[in-house]
Amino acid sequence: MNFDKKGKKNLSLNVVSNKEHKGFGAGMINLSQMSSMIIDGDKAYIDIGALHAKSKVEKGIKFLTDKEEVPNGRKCWVAWVAVDRNEEGSYYAGVTVCEMLIDEEARRGWKILADHVNKMDKALKRKFILDGLDDTEKTALRTALIEHNQEWWENSGDELKEGLSA
Repeated sequence: MNFDKKGKKNLSLNVVSNKEHKGFGAGMINLSQMSSMIIDGDKAYIDIGALHAKSKVEKGIKFLTDKEEVPNGRKCWVAWVAVDRNEEGSYYAGVTVCEMLIDEEARRGWKILADHVNKMDKALKRKFILDGLDDTEKTALRTALIEHNQEWWENSGDELKEGLSA
């Protein structure tokens, strides 16, 4: 708990924690089992910076809400990946994707922040939303998840595996 000079409680957002909260601060989002990946064409990689909109592809980009203002943008995706554990071990429990357009030359991009937040929430709630990915992007994400931890992939449910079959 943080206190100011007068001894009053300062509100602070604690988003990464592994302790159980009761009372003040209860119900905060726990991102300790959440990670973010970037899908950029035929490559997918972990980029934890996306949790704060500071991934490698997002840095230095001014984001707009009108897709038509980024006519030369290349399509990239943020994949929100939640990991859970059961009696068989850890597994990919929720995966959702959000589209972005990135024009590095113009330093402009397009994304809908509300969509990113809502999809992150859906992944935390153990949902799979992979709409919009083409076969190349599905293959890139599937490969990255398997290469990161094959056992987690094998322990994951059929919904994820079928959703990422190209």
